Amino acid sequence: MPKFVTIGYGDRAGYDRTSLEVRNAAHANDAELKRRGALIGIAGAPVQVRNPEARGVETENGPFMSAPLPVAGFAIIEAADMAEAIRLVSTSPCAVAHGTIEVWPLQE
Repeated sequence: MPKFVTIGYGDRAGYDRTSLEVRNAAHANDAELKRRGALIGIAGAPVQVRNPEARGVETENGPFMSAPLPVAGFAIIEAADMAEAIRLVSTSPCAVAHGTIEVWPLQE
C-alpha cells in the first residue's frame, strides 16, 4: 500500500481556541491512525545537517523551512491513494485546530 508523509503545522493558540469536543475527536483520529500502523510524532527542535561535497559535516540548530505556523508534527501513513490519505488526516489535530497538514506521497 502506498505511504504518505504528513507535516502538521499549528500553534497552541489555534489548539486552545478549538472546542474540547473537536480536539478529543481529533486525538481519537490520530489514535486510530496509530492503530492502523501510522508512525506519528510531535516535532522537536530541528537541526540542519549539511555535508558539502562530502568534505565535512556542518550542523546548525533551527529549522530551514519556514511557514506562517510552526511545524507541530509528522506522520507516515498508509493509504490507497492521495484522496484516502487526505480523508485520513482531515480530522487530525492540526487540520481541525486552525492549522494545516501537508500530505506528500512517499516514492520508494
